[in-house]
Amino acid sequence: MTSLPDHSPFSSPATGDGARIGVVLSHGFTGSPHGLRHWAQSLADAGFAVRMPLLPGHGTSWQELARTRWPQWHSALDDAFLDLDGQCDHVFAAGLSMGGALALRIAATRPVNGVILVNPGLVIDDPRAPLAGILKLVLKSTPAIANDILKPGMDEGAYARTPVAAAHELNKMFKDTIRLLPRVTAPVRVFRSTVDHVVSDSSIRALRGGLVNAPLTLTTLANSYHVATLDHDAPEIFRGSVDFIRTVLANAAAAELKEGAAHD
Repeated sequence: MTSLPDHSPFSSPATGDGARIGVVLSHGFTGSPHGLRHWAQSLADAGFAVRMPLLPGHGTSWQELARTRWPQWHSALDDAFLDLDGQCDHVFAAGLSMGGALALRIAATRPVNGVILVNPGLVIDDPRAPLAGILKLVLKSTPAIANDILKPGMDEGAYARTPVAAAHELNKMFKDTIRLLPRVTAPVRVFRSTVDHVVSDSSIRALRGGLVNAPLTLTTLANSYHVATLDHDAPEIFRGSVDFIRTVLANAAAAELKEGAAHD
């Protein structure tokens, strides 16, 4: 029997010794924390403080999502970042799909230590996207592309319909995020599925082109579709995320020691 999706936010305090490390995590468009809950729990199990909000208009109905605007999604994640930043020494931003774009926005506007992205979205290839501002006046919704998961029996709990008005907001947010990419300076780790029926390689090309001031590492996922956090390669994402965070902080600490020694 399949359990109902858990759309509730995820919050966990930092545990263990050493520096307090936080991760702010964002789900994708029409989805909810349900699709990333195992990822969030793996980060919490590693001792990190984790905040994953339910973005406005999500986890309820597509009609409610149609009434939201993209700055509300950004503000929800930004508030979660500020909550972590007030109690942690280091904070990382992470996200899936649209959540990846939101994580990049946080990295461009806040002092993050690193960014972790799973199949991040930055470009909508649908030729109707530029017309969404007009289409929303006559077409309320379209069939959703949900549950793009290779592993059988998985359900991300996303909406069955995509509100055209929200898709228009998404397109605007993507364009504004691409504009901000040169401001990102923290290391970026991307997990990219070789087969993704939702986000095309146009988004990866936009990411590579925009990250002119940040190091980018890309790991290919050969056995997963778009919602890779619920797919066969999820354990690799979970392990890789923890390793990335620890490596970034270890490298930063080593650089500080080297700089300190140079001034002695």
